[in-house]
Amino acid sequence: MAHDLLRGLPPVGQLLEHSSLSPALAQYGHVAVLEAVRSTLHHLRQQILAGEAPSLATESILARVHDTLTQRYKPTLRPVINATGVLIHTNLGRAPLPESALRAIQETLDGYNTLEFDLEEGGRGSRRVHCSQLLAQLTHAESALVVNNCAAALLLTLTALAHDREVVVSRGQLVEIGGGFRIPDVMTQGGARLVEVGTTNKTRLADYERALTPHTAMLLKVHSSNFQQLGFVETTPLHEMVNLAHARQVLVVEDVGSGALLDTADYGLTPEPTVQASIQAGADLVLFSGDKLLGGPQAGIIVGRADLIHTLSKHPLMRALRADKLTLQALVATLEHYQRGDAHLHIPIWWMMGRKLDELEAVAQRWQAHLPHAQVTAGYSTVGGGSLPGSQLPTALLSLEVAHPNHLLRQLRGASVPIIARVAEERVLLDPRTVFPEQETRVLQTLKDLLN
Repeated sequence: MAHDLLRGLPPVGQLLEHSSLSPALAQYGHVAVLEAVRSTLHHLRQQILAGEAPSLATESILARVHDTLTQRYKPTLRPVINATGVLIHTNLGRAPLPESALRAIQETLDGYNTLEFDLEEGGRGSRRVHCSQLLAQLTHAESALVVNNCAAALLLTLTALAHDREVVVSRGQLVEIGGGFRIPDVMTQGGARLVEVGTTNKTRLADYERALTPHTAMLLKVHSSNFQQLGFVETTPLHEMVNLAHARQVLVVEDVGSGALLDTADYGLTPEPTVQASIQAGADLVLFSGDKLLGGPQAGIIVGRADLIHTLSKHPLMRALRADKLTLQALVATLEHYQRGDAHLHIPIWWMMGRKLDELEAVAQRWQAHLPHAQVTAGYSTVGGGSLPGSQLPTALLSLEVAHPNHLLRQLRGASVPIIARVAEERVLLDPRTVFPEQETRVLQTLKDLLN
């Protein structure tokens, strides 16, 4: 029986010549399709030898070949709909870009550009010019520099300004950020000698003062990012650190993390340190991310004293860490919204934070009207991305009571446009705050298809 089935398997060449594989050959290429055909035939042989009797009809085999190709070459970086209510979702790409940034990227992709070309002089230019003036203007700093992320900004700063010298940090700020990266490890890679001061919950100005030696390069202040300390805590204000350090000819560098240029308190949230306030307090350099509260592309941004920025820009490590043309274009387009004063309208992070509760309730109720076993319940959205830990925004949630909540989550993730939701108290929850208006029809249709 098995012998007859094995003999019934078509040859590889016959399958490759079948007309239904022509689109696959055009899409994936001959080598990929050949490998898929061989893999399919191999699995069929294994099934037959195991005592099974799979269909050997040509159409059935070709369908398996198509399935193999689809699974093998399915894109891993795909657009999704974020219905979790986490605005800066680290796993979902952090801050979504404004439309203007997408248009700017497309314009850059269409052909050549002036990345490092000076049109006036007709010769080599610098990629620094595209963002530095705008960043300096918005943050009230002397100059600015852009690298590929905030960890790179810290690494470059330590390597160029504190290699083989002491950097003083509060024990309460030796944080671990996403993906297991720790501030002490970054400092080690930068060649700096870490000097810990204070305790995990209290660090006073006197602690920094006692730590200063002739070998001290800088005092480093690090934003706590994704956690907060409550109760019996004390931190040293930045301006006091500046006064102490500058009297001893020592630098002060602050990593503020989120890169807020607007006041989060205006949105009913805990006040987040702004870049402008850090510059005004006298920090020599301020470091922050581009894809968190700034609302732009992934980038590490350094603003501050012009002489220090110049030193960083000339360091050999800068070439390995510099931002590319697409990042720079997207960043400029994002920053221009702050310059025009319309960031709250056009930068998605700030627009989502500003959505009113009655608007969100109306969206959730529209969804509910078309779905069985759905309710609208009160809940909270979070900013995420290490920004404003513990601070929440009231929202309205679509709550679905189903027999197997985690199964529905998997089905939502398996949709043609995956929808990412969450489960709490055995109910599937979708938060309209992080769903854009143009995505609402897709969300509702997907839910209707799965639930009905």
